[in-house]
Order: sequence, then C-alpha cells, then structure tokens
Amino acid sequence: MTHTCRHCRSPLEHTVIDLGHQPPSNAYLTAEQLLEPEVTYPLQVYVCTNCWLVQLPAHATAEELFTEDYAYFSSTSSSWCAHAERFVDAAVERLGLGVDSHVVELASNDGYLLQYVQKRGIPCLGIEPTRATAEAARAKGIETIERFFGVALAEELEPADLVVANNVLAHVPDINDFVSGIARLLKPQGRASIEFPNLLRLLEGNQFDTIYHEHYSYLSLRVVQRIAASAGLEVVDVEQLPTHGGSLRVWLARQGAAKPTASVSAVLADEETAGLESLKAYDNFQHRAEEAKYGLLEFLLQAKRKGQRVLGYGAAAKGNTLLNYAGIRADLLPAVADRASSKQGSYLPGSHIPVITPEELEGMNPDALLVLPWNLINEVNEQWPRHSLVTAIPSLKKWGENS
Repeated sequence: MTHTCRHCRSPLEHTVIDLGHQPPSNAYLTAEQLLEPEVTYPLQVYVCTNCWLVQLPAHATAEELFTEDYAYFSSTSSSWCAHAERFVDAAVERLGLGVDSHVVELASNDGYLLQYVQKRGIPCLGIEPTRATAEAARAKGIETIERFFGVALAEELEPADLVVANNVLAHVPDINDFVSGIARLLKPQGRASIEFPNLLRLLEGNQFDTIYHEHYSYLSLRVVQRIAASAGLEVVDVEQLPTHGGSLRVWLARQGAAKPTASVSAVLADEETAGLESLKAYDNFQHRAEEAKYGLLEFLLQAKRKGQRVLGYGAAAKGNTLLNYAGIRADLLPAVADRASSKQGSYLPGSHIPVITPEELEGMNPDALLVLPWNLINEVNEQWPRHSLVTAIPSLKKWGENS
C-alpha cells in the first residue's frame, strides 16, 4: 500500500522507524475486554522528501482514537498546570488581553489552561472532542464545544484575539484543514500560540516512545512554517521549552502582520545544521531505539532473577509504546500506578499490565519504580523521594545513582 503525505500529497517512500504493530496507546482495557481480540495498527513512521513532514499514516481515524472515554486528563500533572498558568500570565501581558478580548483553546481537555484565563475575567471558549474531559471543563464553568476543530467549525465561531493549541497539532490527521481553521478564527491582529514536541529534540533524545497512533505528525519549525504559509499565516516568534523532552512554542500571525523575531532564524539555523531535511538525520534512529529496548529488558530480567520487584509509575501513552515495542508483560512489570482515577482499575493496551493506585503501589513495597513518563521525572522524584527511580529513555538511567 502506498501512503501519501498529509500536507503536500507526495508519495511516502522513506521509513524513519518501525515499532511494529501496536494497539492505540490510550485504548485502556477493562477486565472484560482482556478476553476479546485487540486491534493493532502498524507503528511505522515515514518522512516526506518533498516537504519533509515526518508522519505516521492515519491507520485509525481521530474519532476512533479520541473517544468519549479518552483517559488523558491534563490536570493530573501539577507541573503541566503550572506551565499553563505561566503561559497565561505571559500571554496576557504580551497581547494586552482583557475583558474585551476573546481566547479560544483547541483541544482544551479538562480546562487545565482556560481556568487561568477565566480567573482573569477574560472571555474564553474551549474546543474539546472527548466527552469525559469536556465535561470536566464544564464542571469548572468553562464553556466547551465538544467537536473536532477545522475550517467548518472556525466559520461558526466568534473571531479570537488568541488561539491556543497545545500538543494538538501533531494529533490532527488533516493538518492543512486544522491550520486553515486557525487562520479563519484569528482576528486581523490576533495571534495563535501552538506548542508541539520538537522533532530535533525527539531525534537527539531517542524519544521514540513519543511515537503513537494519536501522534500523526512529528514537527520541525521549518515544516510548521511551510504549513502555516499555505494557510496565509506566518511564524513571527518561537520559544524553546523543556516540556515533553523539548518542545517549541510557535507564535503565528496573519502574513505581514508582524516582523519575525531573531529566534525564528536561530531555530531554523539549528535545524539546518542538524540536517533535518536530509535522510541522513534519520539513519540510526531505529538502531538507537533497539538499544534502549534491550537495555530496559536486561534491567528487568536481572531484577527478576534477583527476586526484586520493579513496578511502573505513570500509565502514559509513551509508556505503552515502549512496553509494547519491548514486549514487556506483567511477568516483568506486575503493575503500573497512576494518579488519574480514569485509568485506575484498567489494563494497559497490548501489555495488559494492570493500572493501580499510588497507594496500592506503596503497599507492594517495590525495589524500584520504572518511570514511564520520563519527562516528569523531577515531579515524580518529589512525590516518591524514598524510592529508587529508573527511566529507559534515551537509555537506561537509575536516578540518584552514579550508574
């Protein structure tokens, strides 16, 4: 089967990495579902050598992946909420937002960010297609439309002074329609702020576990610049963030509305130096992923032989990619704890490892905790200061030790 690029429609002929067949990473299972067949899809990433968009073909539709009971609630992470609050404070000052302004967030989840806009008395609206998270936002008093965003919905909405899209651009199968929708939604002098994991940092940090079916695209600034230009938008500023192992916050405006800052040229220069628009940049990604897999398996097997109990912490989607790629099951990792009540009592897709509460984990007296959301290691370290923590990306690391 020949796949085509979701932006420029060129044939996709070059594989970046192949992580095998896996179930959707957020398709957590009930005990009853463990007895049923489980759907898996290829997790093979390509790069388009015409526009250089790195992408996963849409084997499953957004409606299939982002269901009513979607289990990811942004407010579960205190550090992510703090990140959102800092952004709101800075954006209000930067754009002079007030009671006469209008802020729209795309993929607003449970209101983790708009709650801070609301507290300032600034009119705001959330767009969130998953019912459980949309209802959580409404419970906070945040008006939320339960639909997928694109041009059609943008034409129905009041124009915005600020459009926020955090960690959603990679999640949309029709990226051209999504960005064109943002262009339609912005006021003439409005701004859009879009955050997404930085492809350059993904490659440098061997972050292959951030590849899963909900992430259709893996983005560089240059590629986002091209996609924005095709919709009549221009990248006018960019910030490099530590979130998610390294992200970019891109500010968009209508073409000609503002002069791009020097930071745009600087990031583009870094990408050019790294050769992101050449096949060489992706040559050894598969090998490095395999080495990380082997390192984790060796650690778990050694612990098993020594009679030590290793449990997981954080039932994150990235963890499911890692566990399924490595073929890890409950014999090596008996349980994974998570603070989100929406995940507790369920089973991880593919591996079928049970998800337990942090209190249950504490009672099991583990010898070590495998932290699957490695990007939150500092937060987890504060929560579990007396436990030995281990991460597997970019390679195995035992925190608090010299190894």
